[in-house]
Amino acid sequence: MTSRPNSYDDFPLPVDPALGGQPPFEPPQPPVPPQRPKRRRHVMRWIGLVVAIAVLAAGGYVFFNYQRFVSGVNQIDAIDSSGDDAFDGTDQNILLVGDDHRPDGASDAQLAQLGTTADGGGTSTDTMMVMHIPADGSSATLISFPRDSWVDVPGFGKNKLNAAFSLGGGNDDPAGGARLLIQVIEGMTGLHIDHYVRVSLLGFYNIAEALGPIDVCLNNPVNDRYSTLNLPAGVSTLNAQQALAFVRQRHGLPRGDLDRQVRQQYFLSVEARKILSAGTLLNPFKLGEVLDAVSGAIETDSGLNFIDLATQMKGLSADNITTATIPILGTPTINVGGSALSIVEVDTAAIPAFIEDLIGGPSAYETATAAAPADVTVAVLNGGAYNGSAAAATETLASFGFLTVAPASTEATATTTIQYPAGQEGAAKAVATYLPGAAVVASTTVSQVTVVLGGDGLMPAAPVAAEPAAPAPEATPAGTTYAAGACIN
Repeated sequence: MTSRPNSYDDFPLPVDPALGGQPPFEPPQPPVPPQRPKRRRHVMRWIGLVVAIAVLAAGGYVFFNYQRFVSGVNQIDAIDSSGDDAFDGTDQNILLVGDDHRPDGASDAQLAQLGTTADGGGTSTDTMMVMHIPADGSSATLISFPRDSWVDVPGFGKNKLNAAFSLGGGNDDPAGGARLLIQVIEGMTGLHIDHYVRVSLLGFYNIAEALGPIDVCLNNPVNDRYSTLNLPAGVSTLNAQQALAFVRQRHGLPRGDLDRQVRQQYFLSVEARKILSAGTLLNPFKLGEVLDAVSGAIETDSGLNFIDLATQMKGLSADNITTATIPILGTPTINVGGSALSIVEVDTAAIPAFIEDLIGGPSAYETATAAAPADVTVAVLNGGAYNGSAAAATETLASFGFLTVAPASTEATATTTIQYPAGQEGAAKAVATYLPGAAVVASTTVSQVTVVLGGDGLMPAAPVAAEPAAPAPEATPAGTTYAAGACIN
């Protein structure tokens, strides 16, 4: 056995020439206890074992939390799956819906917490947003849809957007309500909805309570007896009840429901910043509370895989969430069945460019090649032009070689549009060549290319040589990103 180095052995002794090259006298050394060479190995093994146990424990904790989370989520058959809704490196669109129904058997105390009464509420979807996630998951875009948007609801004609869920049977058949609402949103935007998430009034409250107090900033003080919100101007710290009132308020805001949309976009950005903070993600108890609250609050389509969703969104931060509201023309009051009705008039013609500016990338329509007129069947509907205009437009299109069907009338609209079903982009582009200025919109409510003549007076005509285009002005960002500490109405 070798001796363990000590304070003398560590350094060579000097040689004294006077002693004939012999080293000087070395004092006797104290006995050295025998070494245990295996102890270090044992220690390293124990360290490795502890690390392995910690990793396994963390993995088990994550697995346990995920299983607990998934078991609390209610899933419904909301999406007509076509095999392209998986998180497989493609862009994803998730429809987020919030409704106003009260919990069954809620006590007066619970209703007071929600800032509401036992009036039953309703399943009208007052909050509707599409969350667009690009393939690389580095950002997210929230597109809001005003609840009073006056839209085409298949099978029910014109109606407010927030009625689609109920008209689809949402009271008794949430899947049917979700499917009809998705069909309307897809028809409005041309976006394919891949997944669906719905949260109730009580669910929102529970999530806000689990996350804890949150700071918001208002430009002006508010005192709204309908939502029960009473806050000064500047920064306020909200509890769960105040948070719910904050996103529900629309009375007393300069633009009513449109400003409520902004409130909801702002609040989701603030909440995302809190959820993605180390204080939530690195606190297992806090994270568990939040996961429990979220899982018990939401209803999703059966194909939504949360692990895949989290993997695709791993690069997301609160600072790269963009929010926007679909373009509108105004908030007129119209007459329906002899009664006055306040609506939001959607700028249908502006939506395609709005979507493109917001989420980027060429659409299938843009990349399509115009079909030959002889290969295109087109229908013309009069939606606000002079009497006989649909028949005249049909005759003109037939003279250019298009196949046509009998003209008809439809609901009044201000803007002439060319509507087409998915897969007929080339046919729509061919018609657009003979109807410059018309909005071209993908729609789930038509089975062929359909021209809806509006009050703008556009009519088909032979194409003319295009003049050189003037330089386009610098684009204005379509959406808003809320920085930390931003203030709103």
